[in-house]
Amino acid sequence: MSRFYFGGSDSGSDDDNPLPYPKPLARSAFLTADFSPTDFLSSLRNRHQTLEDLRQELRTRSQELNKELLDLVNENYQDFLGLGDSLKGGEEKVEEIRLGLLGFRREVDALKTKVDVRREEIETLIQERRDIAQRERVGRNLLEVDSKLSELEESLELQQANGNGANQEILDLDFSESEESETDDAGHTIPISRLSRRTQQYLYLRKLVKKVGTSHPFIVKQDGRFQKVRQTLLLDLNDALLQVRGSYGGEDRTLRLLTLYRDIGESGEALKTVKRPNQR
Repeated sequence: MSRFYFGGSDSGSDDDNPLPYPKPLARSAFLTADFSPTDFLSSLRNRHQTLEDLRQELRTRSQELNKELLDLVNENYQDFLGLGDSLKGGEEKVEEIRLGLLGFRREVDALKTKVDVRREEIETLIQERRDIAQRERVGRNLLEVDSKLSELEESLELQQANGNGANQEILDLDFSESEESETDDAGHTIPISRLSRRTQQYLYLRKLVKKVGTSHPFIVKQDGRFQKVRQTLLLDLNDALLQVRGSYGGEDRTLRLLTLYRDIGESGEALKTVKRPNQR
């Protein structure tokens, strides 16, 4: 390995004084995971050593590593041979594991198929339950429609009427319910409160019919009853409107009757009745 000397001096006493040798390269510098030759050489910029000396030191270090590796192989040669022997027959073990995995996969696929079938069955049962619940709701609504329709028919006295006499109901002249009766200037009693109750019954019945659906066979079959109830209710309203028209203090009762016409969507019928000549 070369030595460094100071040059360009005429003093003979200092020319032959050598510089100290640089320290050997540390082995740990080559063991870092992100080792970079460029970074390593850059870190040696303050090292007092020629490039040729550095190359020679690296060659020496490489030869030492090769010798250490060869010694390691020679020392553990029997162990290497034993490792090769232990690997013999590994194909059978791998095949056993592969077959086991295939069997396990088939079992998983079979379970998945069963789960899918069961899920479809449950979904079908849930849908059937929903359909049954829907039919039950429709059935309850139909029963309520029939019940409310019968109550309204009874209130309008259609169940006791026969033939054309269904629309000839005589207004109640009972003065016992003074809060529900109103008297015009001719002494006729107009039970507007009773007409209001019947109108509310009619509106609720129409709401139920709309909820079930007007195209339902039962609703279609009851159309004759619905029409008779409507006509009878209109006749009662028309009679009451004719009685209060022109009577003393009849404006308020007229407005109440017109409100009932509006609620059932028969304002046109009220207009016709108002324009009709009053026959007394």
